[in-house]
Amino acid sequence: MGIVSLLGDIVYEGARSISGPYLALLGAGASIIGIVGGIGEFVGYALRLVFGYFADKTKAYWTLTIIGYSLLFSIPLLAVSNRWQIAALLLIIERMGKAIRSPSRDAILSHATKQVGRGWGFGIHEALDQIGAIIGPLIFSTVFLVNSEYKAGFVILVIPVIILLVLLFIARSEVPSPQKLEIYEEFENPKKLKENEKREKLPKIFWLYTFFTLLTVMGFVQYPLIAYHLNVNSIISNVWIPVFYAIAMGVDGITALIIGKTYDKIGLKSLLIVPLLTFAVPFFAFSFSKIFVLFSIIIWGIVMGIHETIMRAAIADLIPLERRGTAYGIFNTVYGLSMFIGGTSVGFLYDISFVYVITFVVIIEIISLALLFPLTRGNDQLHQSTKS
Repeated sequence: MGIVSLLGDIVYEGARSISGPYLALLGAGASIIGIVGGIGEFVGYALRLVFGYFADKTKAYWTLTIIGYSLLFSIPLLAVSNRWQIAALLLIIERMGKAIRSPSRDAILSHATKQVGRGWGFGIHEALDQIGAIIGPLIFSTVFLVNSEYKAGFVILVIPVIILLVLLFIARSEVPSPQKLEIYEEFENPKKLKENEKREKLPKIFWLYTFFTLLTVMGFVQYPLIAYHLNVNSIISNVWIPVFYAIAMGVDGITALIIGKTYDKIGLKSLLIVPLLTFAVPFFAFSFSKIFVLFSIIIWGIVMGIHETIMRAAIADLIPLERRGTAYGIFNTVYGLSMFIGGTSVGFLYDISFVYVITFVVIIEIISLALLFPLTRGNDQLHQSTKS
């Protein structure tokens, strides 16, 4: 599954690294790019609520994962788009595919990571994921060096889509019932299994954790807007925009391994760094200095690595396996809603003044940081019992 995600990231992270400048080339402005990015993320996460619940009810984890990855074909189709509206629709379709596959894929991973540690298991997956996230943007940098054509890069991306679908069918044939990787441990403790079966409501700590996620992600500036800033202000050339994104993805992958191990030791306390780093991003990202922007990209990669690793791993520790698809659906829906609100807000505020962007981000992150302290205290006992 890590290799599948690696190939998937080559496709959609490659496109994501240049989606801002590409939409601008087709006639979109900063506000439109912010809205498209926000809508894409919201749709991509909101639908996870539906497909997470559906996955739990049907147990069709592999089917939903395969369907979701199949929609990656929308990215190569960007090669034939000639209007920003068409390109925006294709980008949103790709996000819909991620919504379909993510709850089922994360449920599959949660079962497998039970045997190696949640944080470490998701960390390994994210590290492999980010190898693809590095390769994807570099494909576009190479294409720009050769002929400066976006469309050639999009056409190349059809190859990893085909390969990853083949690998998914192989994975399904090898492990048709991934939940059995974890169920056998539950059967060793019949009392725990019976308690989980009777549990209907999601625990309060899950809702507190989800609310923290809503706030902290809302202040996270999205890369398409950073890329737009770099492009329209001629801070760096188009060749370097995907390279900067590749650097962020490399930092993301390294962070995933480190923070994964850290989470397995100290639990949700490892999330305290997220608000602190998040509100530092706009201070540097929207400057006109290449060095400051590069520094912001490194910070951005660290935060993204934490988002994609332990923020997902924590759900598996908070929720029993029979409700996990639903929990991932709710969590990711809130995550997407936050991305939509944050992306749209920052896009509009960027058009007015950098000062408004920075003010918005700082206020949101201070509130989320205040919320995290009681959350980590409430999680200490739960994490210790999970480790034991």
